[in-house]
Amino acid sequence: MIHTQHRKRWRVVNPSKEQQELMLQIQQVDFALVELTLYLDTHPNDAQAIQQFNELTAQSKKLKHQYEQAFGPLLQFGGSFSSYPWNWNKAPWPWQM
Repeated sequence: MIHTQHRKRWRVVNPSKEQQELMLQIQQVDFALVELTLYLDTHPNDAQAIQQFNELTAQSKKLKHQYEQAFGPLLQFGGSFSSYPWNWNKAPWPWQM
């Protein structure tokens, strides 16, 4: 449960179970990508790690696309498209989950 201020009133935001599960998958894949990035910084010739990095990158893009189609944008400032009408004012935002 998340509380968000909207027009000087607080309201409770309850993301759906599906939304929470999809966000968790995105976070898990992106965490693995951060770890692989750090590993590849010190092991740049590890072909298996590079392959895993590329596979996880594709999976991350797919999950984020799926999330945005169902629940709205993940990134601001040109990182994600908006549907019509403008949908950045719909909560919960990704950082509220």
